[in-house]
Amino acid sequence: MRGIVNQMQGLLLAGRYRLGESIGRGGMGRVWRAHDEVLHRTVAVKELTAVQYVPEGDRAVLFARTHAEARAAARINHPAVVTVHDVLEYDARPWIVMELVEGCSLADAVKDKGRIEPVEAARIGLWTLKALRAAHAAGVLHRDVKPGNVLLANDGRILLTDFGIAAIEGDSTITRTGEVVGSVDYLAPERVSGANPGPASDLWALGATLYTAVEGNSPFRRTSPIGTMQAVVTEEPAPPEYAGALGTVIAALLRKDPDSRPTAEAAELMLAEAAEGRRPSAGPAYVPTQVHTASRQPQTSHQHTPQSGTVAPGGGTGGSGSGYGAGHGSGDRTMVTAATGNGPGSAPHHSGTVVQGAHHSPYDTGYDTGSRPKRRKWPAVVAVVAAVVLLGGGGLGGYLYFQESADGGTSQSSAGGPGKTVGGIPADWHRVKDAEGFSLMLPKGWVREVDGSQIDYTPDHGRHFVRISVDRRTTFESPYTHQLELEKNLRTKLPDYKRLQLDQNTFRDRQGALWEFSWTAGANDTTAGPRRAISQSYISRDGVEYVLYMSSPEGDWDKARTQFDAILRGWREG
Repeated sequence: MRGIVNQMQGLLLAGRYRLGESIGRGGMGRVWRAHDEVLHRTVAVKELTAVQYVPEGDRAVLFARTHAEARAAARINHPAVVTVHDVLEYDARPWIVMELVEGCSLADAVKDKGRIEPVEAARIGLWTLKALRAAHAAGVLHRDVKPGNVLLANDGRILLTDFGIAAIEGDSTITRTGEVVGSVDYLAPERVSGANPGPASDLWALGATLYTAVEGNSPFRRTSPIGTMQAVVTEEPAPPEYAGALGTVIAALLRKDPDSRPTAEAAELMLAEAAEGRRPSAGPAYVPTQVHTASRQPQTSHQHTPQSGTVAPGGGTGGSGSGYGAGHGSGDRTMVTAATGNGPGSAPHHSGTVVQGAHHSPYDTGYDTGSRPKRRKWPAVVAVVAAVVLLGGGGLGGYLYFQESADGGTSQSSAGGPGKTVGGIPADWHRVKDAEGFSLMLPKGWVREVDGSQIDYTPDHGRHFVRISVDRRTTFESPYTHQLELEKNLRTKLPDYKRLQLDQNTFRDRQGALWEFSWTAGANDTTAGPRRAISQSYISRDGVEYVLYMSSPEGDWDKARTQFDAILRGWREG
């Protein structure tokens, strides 16, 4: 990986764009800082790398999407949209040359600060909406508005980027029947149902983005794509606790029915008032119309500011490192292991405080959106089932499906005690801060055991356990390719090995892989007989590869699998 990057530095494209360092990487491509030797300016160059991992027949679609991204952005003349300068061909692939924005993404800012203050979030939303209005006026739907695609420039500008899956009015050459594209927890309900999206779908995504900005977590994020889509269609978000005057706008934008959402013009007025610290006059504060017995666990803002850096339009922050390998711990505790770093090496963790309260939903802001013609309603259950069919059942990996994240959960009770949950985590669990810098929520009575480089937490010396592996020097292209390599080793080592699933996904806004398998443990192992295991791996923005793994006897798997989902929800890197 590093070798390829080093080889490409200094490469001259189209006789004028000389590549510098790699400044970002996402699921579809890599972004480079480059120098335009004709106009003597610094630019960003987006390379399409996903073509290396897709079947030959799908490459034409990727190429078409890259050209469509350039065409979509080029049609929009607005200071809040990242400017596309050029499109060129090199190595039989299209490359996009665009404006270089120095700063960070909204996703990075939320990660670094925990939350964005409501007035600042309203300003960010206002300029993002201005960009969307310009795009809609040009006949372009963005279709992937999310915190990672909103750039916060060091000079104070707000820019919308990555029109890679934009829909251009009158252009149907790059979409395929039954295809759902976009980041799942920012998809509008009508898009999950398979209906044709309109500008209101982008406004929904803006509402979910603003919710994430002020609360520090996505409103509909669950531990699986299907769970997330079901939440988008059937559930109301937990009431925002830190939105202030922005809460009215968020509630209006997140109405399930697209016809009941405010128009872009009305939303812009509401955001402008919120950006001045005033509660928008178009709608009062939240008025609960239905009460569910649920509560949530808010995140606490970190007391430091995001580091300035270079934002690569259409790409994430880069990372590097080396790999982990498959091996055996003591007894049957077999898993994908990682070389643990030397010492904590992480910033102190500011843990959140559990706040119990009623989850009120849905909300009525009292906002009148006018007399738009009503479209036929779609049943919620039918919508989710349709989405499952469109996405091919359980196989939700693949390059055309972009899940934003998978670390949330469904809250079920506001009261503490056995069987009750807070934010999808059992209320009687507690947060454990590990010496390696991460923390996680665990049942009481689980103890830490170290086996070489493996960090385990177990209630019974390994019969049931969760294992955390940390690799600060991973060199693999992606967690998915890493897991495939590890699986080759396990197939020969584990009796009766059977893959149950191994799919690419996105966890905490980062590329990851979810792997579940079963095998038969031997008589000399901690637990003889059938066992199952599951792991969620991902590479953080700092380039650290984390693997969260859980294993138990087959007969206890239902309980262990539920515990694993709760552990994912409570996971913190530092």
